[in-house]
Amino acid sequence: MEKQITLAGATAPRVPTAEQIARAPKVLLHDHLDGGLRPETIVELAADCGYEGLPTTDPAELGVWFREAADSGSLERYLETFAHTCAVMQTRAALVRVAADCAEDLAADGVVYAEVRYAPEQHLEAGLTLDEVVEAVNEGFRLGEANARARGHRIRVGTLLTAMRHAARSQEIAELANRHRDRGVVGFDIAGAEAGHPPTRHQAAFDYLKGENNHFTIHAGEAFGLPSIWEAVQCCGADRLGHGVRIVDDITVGEDGRVELGRLAAYVRDKRVPLEMCPTSNLQTGAAASYAEHPIGLLAGLKFRVTVNTDNRLMSGTSMSREFGHLVDAFGYTLGDLEWFTVNAMKSAFLPFDERLAMINDVIKPGYAELKAEWLFGPRG
Repeated sequence: MEKQITLAGATAPRVPTAEQIARAPKVLLHDHLDGGLRPETIVELAADCGYEGLPTTDPAELGVWFREAADSGSLERYLETFAHTCAVMQTRAALVRVAADCAEDLAADGVVYAEVRYAPEQHLEAGLTLDEVVEAVNEGFRLGEANARARGHRIRVGTLLTAMRHAARSQEIAELANRHRDRGVVGFDIAGAEAGHPPTRHQAAFDYLKGENNHFTIHAGEAFGLPSIWEAVQCCGADRLGHGVRIVDDITVGEDGRVELGRLAAYVRDKRVPLEMCPTSNLQTGAAASYAEHPIGLLAGLKFRVTVNTDNRLMSGTSMSREFGHLVDAFGYTLGDLEWFTVNAMKSAFLPFDERLAMINDVIKPGYAELKAEWLFGPRG
């Protein structure tokens, strides 16, 4: 992170404007497909499939309803909102449209690389097979990428196949992810309520993926504490931690400001285990009280491998630009800091090393360099 130090006569670090944040290249690793639908798309898909469970069919009102329903401070209540989005994502056409919308929306927000996750087992009610679900979503992302290019935006989207931790299909979904790994799927995940559903319950799936040299991330340390993180890292071998916010429970900050890391926190930092942090979502589920109090400030300052993510753009009423904007307001982050978060994310992506390096050197760094240089050519007083 950039040091906020100004020498006599020097220029102070410049806080980016909302417009600069919007134009900055971004990388997103933690975004749920069924948590990012456009309200108008939900209304239209509900009409197409005959779903009558929506609280309102007015798109503007529906968007507000999702945000308010998710803003309860409870992870369990937050997860209930997905019943409506999943209900309208049961056909091939619906999945193609939702995925295409997702890619276009992310690209319009300046996201150049995204890994979007979803649980194929939640989209089988209209008779699709697991493979057909994956094929439809991948088709939608390719369509969305093409539509974005036509509008002057570049984005690349990979998918993570998620198994629900309260169910018993993780081995099947892991095999599905491995089967489609060279056709758009870049890894595996488990998600859902953490309490009572430890990651080791799905140990066989993780062992299988390790044997196949495949990648996986695990939701851990969001609503549950250090045991969930320890199991995900030490037993299951997670490449990344979904959220991981509760790692701060193993960090002590003294009254004099001195920081002491516990053994697990030190291990996670030393091993550069990426943390997929989602500030707005964490506020909604009660994992943090405010942006200024979110552990991301402490963890970034301690140089953990912190990344910034949206989680569920519909439920949180957010975007990558909004997430960055909140952090800029809370911590005074500069463009250099936002670049640090972005490079962290690209380093942690489930792409081949040479492609990650090219994205960093040829897309991300040049994009931020141009933004940082703009003040040199602005009005002078």
